[in-house]
Amino acid sequence: MGRTDDEIREARDDWMTSDRFGEVKGYDGDRLDAPEVPAAHLKARGRVR
Repeated sequence: MGRTDDEIREARDDWMTSDRFGEVKGYDGDRLDAPEVPAAHLKARGRVR
């Protein structure tokens, strides 16, 4: 999960709008927002498999 620009954007959207990631049992605070994704297209850096 999260290897390409599209996967990272999809995961962030899912975090913010769905139950894909479930809930943390015992955590009483508000749900944390995912960090913003830069407007620029993300690309892999370093070693690519």
